[in-house]
Amino acid sequence: MKEVKGKVAFITGAANGIGLGMATVFGRAGMKVVLTDIRQEDLDRAIAKLRADGFVVHGIRLDVTDRAAVARAADEAERMFGRVHLLCNNAGINSFGPMDEASYDDWDWVMGVNLNGVINGLVTFIPRIKRHGEGGHIVNTASMAAFVSGPGAGIYTATKFAVRGLSECLWYHLAPQNIGVSVLCPGLVNSHIYASEEVRPKSLGEHGYPVNTEFMQGLQNIHQLGMDPIEVGEKVLRAVQRADLYILTHPDHKEELKGIFEEILAAYEDEAPEPRRMAFEDGRRKNAAEVKKRGRAVLQGKS
Repeated sequence: MKEVKGKVAFITGAANGIGLGMATVFGRAGMKVVLTDIRQEDLDRAIAKLRADGFVVHGIRLDVTDRAAVARAADEAERMFGRVHLLCNNAGINSFGPMDEASYDDWDWVMGVNLNGVINGLVTFIPRIKRHGEGGHIVNTASMAAFVSGPGAGIYTATKFAVRGLSECLWYHLAPQNIGVSVLCPGLVNSHIYASEEVRPKSLGEHGYPVNTEFMQGLQNIHQLGMDPIEVGEKVLRAVQRADLYILTHPDHKEELKGIFEEILAAYEDEAPEPRRMAFEDGRRKNAAEVKKRGRAVLQGKS
């Protein structure tokens, strides 16, 4: 999607952080932007700021776990600006605590927003983008936690691994139809995600583990060290225009990723593959490579 001026972007979790950064950059590029967020006051401030800067924007309060509400928001976006070309499934929350003590409610909350919210956006918008036939792009926000695991945020990490996996697979289906897919894997960003507990639904029960309030308060200071969301948004826009699958914004993690991949490869024992299985796997890889080649040609306008 090299030409973005005049096209429509729909962003979830857009009132703060990465979502607002993307909205600002897209607005500068001449796009019409629909911002959605569960925090109405933050959304109102973001819309007022962007309109004051001369951007064409519209705000919708949205809980991405509500499938019917996502569909209504898509309808409203189309009524306001017309066909949506760029979908950014960006809404996300975090919860810190030991996985082995998490309750069903803890799992349902984080999975509901970070994974099901992405799925709800995909199922709602993919048919609409296909139908208008003008091509488009989807950005699914994961995290460096899609590659890097550790103690403390296990449920969050599980959702981000899932978002990475579904994005990689979805690329094969959509690229040949001139719809790009990117998975955004940022590191530390100056965002509002540290305040996730503010939007935990009251209908949910208590955490299965005690919440460390001192640690949670300290997260605000930590996130202030993060990358400016505008910089993240600029990297996202470039990646969309290049039709990149991976958007890795933070060079801070390059050596760590290299170590992870090396550790994975080192886990293989020194043995030859079984020939019949290898023939099957070679066929699978050849098919995937052919689909990838066709998809890249379409996205680059060479088909």
